[in-house]
Amino acid sequence: MLRAFTYALLLLLADDIVAQSGLDFRKDIQPLLEDYCHDCHADGAKKGDLELDQPSDFKELLNSHEKWLAVWRNLRAQTMPPAKKTQPSEAEREKIMRWIERDVFQVDPANPDPGRVTIRRLNRQEYSNTIWDLFGIKFDATEEFPPDDTGYGFDTIGDVLSISPLLMEKYIKAAESIVEKAVPTKGPRIPTSTIAGSSFRSTEDKKITGTRLVFEKQQRVEYAQSTKRFGQYKVTMEFAVSGSMEASAHAADIRLLGHGAEFNRAEIGWDNRKSIYLSAKMPLKVGDNTLAVELIPKREPEPGEEPLRLNIKRVFVQGPMDGSEWKYPGNYKRIFIDGPPPDTEGERHEYARDILRRIADRAFRRPVDDTTLDRLADLAIFVDNQPGQLFEKGIAHAVTAILVSPRFLFRAEIQPEPNNPGKIVNIDEFSLASRLSYFLWNSLPDERLFDLARKGELRKNLRAEVDRMLGDGKSTRFVENFVGQWLQTRDVENVNVDVRRILRTRDRRAASRVFNYNIRRALRYETETFFRHLLKENERVLDILDADYTFVDRHAARFYGFDDFKGIYGRYDRYALPADSKRGGILTQGSFLIVTSYPTRTSPVRRGLFILENILGTPAPPAPPDVPELEETTNQQRDLTMAQALEVHRSKALCASCHSRFDPLGLALENYNALGLWRDTDRGSRIETGGQLMTGEEFNGAKNLGQVLATERKTDFYRCLSEKLLTYAIGRGMEYYDTPTIDRIVAQLEREDGKMRSLIYGVVESAPFQKRRGDGERLK
Repeated sequence: MLRAFTYALLLLLADDIVAQSGLDFRKDIQPLLEDYCHDCHADGAKKGDLELDQPSDFKELLNSHEKWLAVWRNLRAQTMPPAKKTQPSEAEREKIMRWIERDVFQVDPANPDPGRVTIRRLNRQEYSNTIWDLFGIKFDATEEFPPDDTGYGFDTIGDVLSISPLLMEKYIKAAESIVEKAVPTKGPRIPTSTIAGSSFRSTEDKKITGTRLVFEKQQRVEYAQSTKRFGQYKVTMEFAVSGSMEASAHAADIRLLGHGAEFNRAEIGWDNRKSIYLSAKMPLKVGDNTLAVELIPKREPEPGEEPLRLNIKRVFVQGPMDGSEWKYPGNYKRIFIDGPPPDTEGERHEYARDILRRIADRAFRRPVDDTTLDRLADLAIFVDNQPGQLFEKGIAHAVTAILVSPRFLFRAEIQPEPNNPGKIVNIDEFSLASRLSYFLWNSLPDERLFDLARKGELRKNLRAEVDRMLGDGKSTRFVENFVGQWLQTRDVENVNVDVRRILRTRDRRAASRVFNYNIRRALRYETETFFRHLLKENERVLDILDADYTFVDRHAARFYGFDDFKGIYGRYDRYALPADSKRGGILTQGSFLIVTSYPTRTSPVRRGLFILENILGTPAPPAPPDVPELEETTNQQRDLTMAQALEVHRSKALCASCHSRFDPLGLALENYNALGLWRDTDRGSRIETGGQLMTGEEFNGAKNLGQVLATERKTDFYRCLSEKLLTYAIGRGMEYYDTPTIDRIVAQLEREDGKMRSLIYGVVESAPFQKRRGDGERLK
C-alpha cells in the first residue's frame, strides 16, 4: 500500500521530465528500477546514500546529476547491481542508461556540450618547454617556481593553475634572467666555443667518455680543440656528481690539463648541485690543442655507501682573451635577424617592430595587434634613446615585457559571448593550434601550425598534423607528462623506498646493487618507452594491459632477470617475453608496482584502488571516517600474510563493502614485492593470487588479470583511458554532459581495433577539444 501510494506521487513528478529519450518513465523505466534497484535503494534501504522511492525528494534527485552519474557509471561498468544479484539484460541496461542520458542529463548525442575551460596559465613544464622552443634557452622552472597544483590527477587543469603575487614576482625575475641569456645586449664579444662532455674520450678505451667517469679508478679523457689564433684562453668545465642520493665520504681529485700540463686541480665528492664549474686559463696554439680531464681516486666510500661518478656536461673555450678577435654571439642572429640596427630613429623603430612582431606572435600564440606592437616598439626605442644604452638593450626590455604579459603566461581563447553559457562556438584556428601543440608537444605551436592557422587550414589538415607532431621528437614530452601523471612514472625516481627492509638485509651496498638510482630511471624509461612505441607504431591500446613484450636496457634486464638480453646500458630495446615469463603488461612493470607500494611493503589496497581508478575508471567511494588502519591488524598479529591481514580487516562490516572491490585486484599482484621483484611466498606462506572482479570475471595472478581486463572489460579500459586523455588535453574534469563525447571516442576505438592513433584522433576531433561555450551554469 505504502509503496503504491509512493509511486503514484513519484510518477506525477516524473511526468514533468522532458522525454527526449523516447522512453515512457511509467512503462519503461519504473519497472526496471523496482526489479533491480529497490532491494538496496528503496523501502528504507539507502545504500550509497541513494533512495529512489521518496517522492518529496524525487524532483531534487532528478536534478542531482552527480548521483545519477554514479548510477549511470555503475550500470555501464556492470558493477551495479552487484554480481550476486539478478542482472538486467544488456537491452534493459541500455534502456536505463539512455533514459538517464537524455531525460535526466538532457544531453544531445548529436550535439555534445563542449563545456567551459577556465583560462589556463602555463604550468612549469609548459613554461620551460615554451622558453626553449622560443629562444633555445634552458630554463628549469621546477627549480625556480613553486610546484603546480593538480586536479583530476593532472597539472594541466585550468581551475587550479592560478597566479599568486609571489609567483608573479618569480615570473618577472625569470623573464629578466631568460632575456639576459636570450637577447645579446653588449654587442660583439670574445668568442666562445662549446664542447659536449661526450666528445671527451679515453685514449685507452674509446667507449669511455666524459659523461661517466667512476671515482674508484684513475681515468683520463681528452679532446682535440682546434683554434685559429694563438693566445691565452679561458677553459671552463661544467660537470655534476652522481651515483648516490645520500651524502658519501667518497672523493677524488679532478685535474684540468692543456697539452699535458696541469692548469687547475680540485677535490670533488658528493654534491647534489646540478652543475658545478671548474675553470683555468691556458695558452693555446694555432691548430689542434689537447684538452684533458683526469680523475684520480682519493677516498674510498664508507661501508654501505654507494660509489660516485663524474659527469662532464660541457666544456667552454673562450678566447683569445687579449681581445684580438670579437664576434657577435651565436644567438645574435636569432633575435636580430637583419644584423645590427640602422642609424636613423625611424628605421630603428621599424626594425624594432619587425623583431618584436616575430617574437610576440609566437609568444602570444596568435598575431599581435598593431596597438600592442607599437607600445612594445616604443618601449624599445625609449630605452635605446637613453644615454649609454644600446638598441639591443631596448629590445631586451620589450621582450621582458612580452614574457610577463598575461597573453604569454595564460593560454587565452577568444569567446564572442564569454558570459553566455548557451553560446557554443568553434575555437579559432590559433586557439586550436595552441591546444594541439600543448597537448602533444607541451609547448607553443611551431611555424607550420602557425602558418596553417593563419590560412584557416588547420582543421582540414588535423590528422596529418597529428601524425607529423607524433613523429617529432617533441612528442616525447607528451609521453613523459601524460604517462608520468596517469601511471605516476614521474614519481619512480624520487619515491621513498626502504630497500634494506624490503630485502631484509642490513648491507646497504648489497641493497644498492639490487636497487639504485640507475634501476629507478631504467624502470621509468621502460614504461615511457613502451607507451612511446605504442604511439609511434600505432599499436593496440590494449597492449598496455597484456603485451608479450617490453622495452629494457641492461639495468632493467638485470633487475628483472632477463639473462638473455644482449642490449646495452641506457638504450631501450624491445624484448620479447617468453611464454612462461612472469611479466607482461603495465601491471607487472616495476614502475607501476613501486609507486603503488609503501616504502617498506606492498599495498594491495593502493594497487587495487589504482586499477579501479586508472584502468577501469570505477573509483571506490571514499573511506568512511574512523576506519582502522591495516597496520592495527598486523601489529596485533605480526605473523599474518598480507592476504590474511586484509581478510581480518574485511571482517569489519564498515570495511567489507569497499574492500571487496579492490582487495582481489591488489592481491593478484602480491607475487611482486614493493620493488616489483618476484616472490613465491610471504612470511613463509605461499601467495595465493586468485580472485574475482565485482562484475564476476575470475582471474589468477597479475598477467591473467591483465588479460581479463583486456578482453572482458576492454570497453571499461577504453572509456577510462579516453576520459583521462581528454581531461589532460582540455584542462578540466569530465562532467555528466561529456558522456556522448566519451561514447563516441570509445565507439571509434571499437571500430578501429583499439589503435592508439584512433584514441588521439578521437580526442582532438571531439567537441570539447574543438569548441567552447560561455561561462555560467549550463542551460537545459
